[in-house]
Amino acid sequence: MTDPQLWLAAIEIGCFFALVALSIYLVVVGASFFNFAAGPYAMAAALLAGYAAAQWGVPILLGAILGIAVAVGISLVTEIVVVRPVQRRSGGAELPALVAVTATLFAIQQLAGTVFGRTPVSVPNLLGLPDFRIGTVGVQGTTATIILVTAVALAATVLWLRSTATGQLLRAVGDNHDAARMIGVDVNRVRLWAFGLSGAIAGIAGIVFAAKSGAQFTSGLSWTLTGFLALVVGGTGKPWAPLIGGLALGWVQVFGSFYFGATGSSIAIFLVALVFFAFRPEGLFQRKVRV
Repeated sequence: MTDPQLWLAAIEIGCFFALVALSIYLVVVGASFFNFAAGPYAMAAALLAGYAAAQWGVPILLGAILGIAVAVGISLVTEIVVVRPVQRRSGGAELPALVAVTATLFAIQQLAGTVFGRTPVSVPNLLGLPDFRIGTVGVQGTTATIILVTAVALAATVLWLRSTATGQLLRAVGDNHDAARMIGVDVNRVRLWAFGLSGAIAGIAGIVFAAKSGAQFTSGLSWTLTGFLALVVGGTGKPWAPLIGGLALGWVQVFGSFYFGATGSSIAIFLVALVFFAFRPEGLFQRKVRV
């Protein structure tokens, strides 16, 4: 475990897990709901950005903007067309909405496969950073982009949640939406903020990570699972908890693969998740709800 190259790889994949977990976290905080469609949002944004760059010849920055806009749009549609009506009909119950969102997840994947094809799509590096070395460690430009974008996105989200009126309203609605409605807060509008920002973060995650691994229409499910497990480990108590969970899961995956192979890595990840589900379901950082 002394190889710095492995540690860099763990940080890289952990940052991606953290961004997807952050996308899920925002909806948990703002709507008290686990949005399992975050992975497909990321996948759709990555596929569109790569397709636009390859087929339309647009700069990757413009392609990324289009991809993120689509991710935000799909996220808002999920809330307006799927989650909100289902919760209204079920009296606010979470399980029917979770089932509906899971169906949405697969619908997005199949639609993406129809539109963009069933083969992997490559995505150019968003920032175009060159490869470089730090001592004996080789750092790819895509790796530096993932780490840098994660740091900026996480810092911006934390500042937004803590320093803006909308961010504070989002946390208030998530803590007690009935009380927030009673004091005149437009709960539906605040929930849209949560879903919209969640889609944006997911879109960014998919675009920067696909430059490293590529993207295909089946990527959404696996990205959702790893993001959700990272949130399970980190918890929802702090805005930066998804980063802790993501880095921990990245460490397990990289070193698990190195010592035990790909199968051993998958088993190790799910064992970690099982331990947290059984003994600390609130994660490392527990959310304190204000009433």
